[in-house]
Amino acid sequence: MTTLRKDLFGLRDLSADEIRYILRAADTMKYILNQKNKKSPHLQGKSVILLFYEPSARGKLSFELAAQHLSANVVDMTGSIHAMSGEKLQDMGQLVDQMGADFIILRHGMAGAPRLLAECVEASVINAGDGFNENPGQALLDLMTIKERKGDFEDLKVAIIGDLVHSRLARSNIWGLTKLGARVCVSGPPTLMPQELTQWGVECYYNAAEAVNQADVILTARLEAETRNKRFMPSLEEYKRFFRIDEKLLKYAKKDAIVLHPGPVQKGIEISAGVVDSPQCIINDQMSNSVAVRMAMLYILSQIGGGFQ
Repeated sequence: MTTLRKDLFGLRDLSADEIRYILRAADTMKYILNQKNKKSPHLQGKSVILLFYEPSARGKLSFELAAQHLSANVVDMTGSIHAMSGEKLQDMGQLVDQMGADFIILRHGMAGAPRLLAECVEASVINAGDGFNENPGQALLDLMTIKERKGDFEDLKVAIIGDLVHSRLARSNIWGLTKLGARVCVSGPPTLMPQELTQWGVECYYNAAEAVNQADVILTARLEAETRNKRFMPSLEEYKRFFRIDEKLLKYAKKDAIVLHPGPVQKGIEISAGVVDSPQCIINDQMSNSVAVRMAMLYILSQIGGGFQ
């Protein structure tokens, strides 16, 4: 299989084979990270530009470390973005492109921004989160973490709980999990469930216990402050009562079920403190995989033509 790509926008565009290839590459990168000398020469002489129009300390740090471990030159343009607030995205991209950038890591509040940027630059564009669309890097590290614990995705039941309307991560995970053969069940308040969910090959429940019942994996979507402020739900207490992952809800899942969260965790809101501190919650595993996955994304796109081979 040879699929040439210059850019990486999301998991919706990728085939199951391409996703598996990225995960295999991430395994190799994790092996490198476990060595005393974490440096690899794969991106030596290449330039990686970080354009984060939205704040994300975890995402930016993981991409920066990934590029540095691959021996690339890294320039964080976040401060320049604020100084050039009147500059259009395309103009900013062309400016960076003309200065010899090889990769542009873009996080933007507008869905589709990475595609818009990629059309006007020669550099490879990697989506680090766009609007309510996708966040492929975070989803890939979730998939890597699940694979390490569960072995494979076939016949795996995964429950995704919470605010699915505003979660680009939930969308990316749904595309990835369903393509890899997992059974995906989702649950959240009716006002926080996209109407098109049933078209994505998932099972929808308004009772979280039904979605979690006999689940192997539970993914929790972040409940943003803006969601509460816009009154998408009657009250925060009601949300916690019906959709918080706590010990009572976890009893419906399999005994060896694992719980994942993109972080930062709002203890007591999305997940109870007891579950966060339990062995079943593997947030630390997710964090340890974040750099390896970003290294794999950069490495694959650095191949001739930007290929998945």
